[in-house]
Amino acid sequence: MNDLRHTPVLSRRTLLSAGMLGMIGLGAVACRAPGGGRSSAGDPAQAALQLSWLHSVQFAGSYIALDRGWWKNLEVSLLQGGPNAPVEPPVVSGAALIGISAADYTAAAVAEGAPFKIIGVAMQKNPFVIASLPAKPVNEPKDLEGLRIGMATANTPVLETLCTLNDVDIDRIQVVPTQYSAQPLLAGEVDCLLCWETDLPVAMAVQGVEAVTMLMADHGYALHSQTYIATEQSLAERRDELVTLMTGEIRGWEQYRKDTDAAAELTLKMFPDAGLDREVQRLQAERQVPLMFSDLTDENGFGWWTDETVEANRKTLALLGRDVDADLWDRSILEQIHGD
Repeated sequence: MNDLRHTPVLSRRTLLSAGMLGMIGLGAVACRAPGGGRSSAGDPAQAALQLSWLHSVQFAGSYIALDRGWWKNLEVSLLQGGPNAPVEPPVVSGAALIGISAADYTAAAVAEGAPFKIIGVAMQKNPFVIASLPAKPVNEPKDLEGLRIGMATANTPVLETLCTLNDVDIDRIQVVPTQYSAQPLLAGEVDCLLCWETDLPVAMAVQGVEAVTMLMADHGYALHSQTYIATEQSLAERRDELVTLMTGEIRGWEQYRKDTDAAAELTLKMFPDAGLDREVQRLQAERQVPLMFSDLTDENGFGWWTDETVEANRKTLALLGRDVDADLWDRSILEQIHGD
């Protein structure tokens, strides 16, 4: 295995600036009618699910649903995302029925006129963490004062929001622009890193390096991630397909929770040429569980949210410069599924 210091583990969220989405071409496709649907009598309806990043265990619930045929009477294609494949344009154009996005990306798209609704929330807790080493741990936001933090400068609004929520003097934090890698922390160039719980800390753990992670969601940074988005038109005209697709997703993720090792193995089997490391996938699958499941989902079902969690998201989004209405979240699909 390569030296960890030169092997960054990438995610869309950590490479792109929070709330800054390349929406080129969105306006040009915003008026096109949704595609897919039933092509001819007797044929199954077709729909695509646009993933937010490259194939990995991050989307293993979808892989399980596909592998087990849990999208009954719906032929679902999984469209890989990536640094040059934003989620939102395919959903607006109808090339994808549902996309996996995040509340800040969706808010940015809606501000540009995209007719989106959030119809499900996979990650109940935002995965952003402050990662540090045990010799100099960051256990709470106040610990950041006087430290050097490595991060992409595009994520400055994220740090500013965390500081505002926790009465931290951001002027006492030295921001060191870094590539998305653990190397600056391991080399002592910075005291901590702004990253995802499921990538750099996982890569460090696989190499035997213990990291301390402070989950920002535990300190007021409420921002729904890995959210399912659909257009208002799809909600009105393709509701049965949305219900079918989301039902399969829910079953897939519930099965994932029961056996994360099996989910990692399925991911490796389905994408043998993706360059995925078995131990990284296994540990990432395990660490996603507390982000995706909670007392709230245990009581109401996978993907759920409440009015209170929406208000917390709106507060965080406002600090990030995005004022959104509560009706951006539409729970009617989940209510129909979990009610049934």
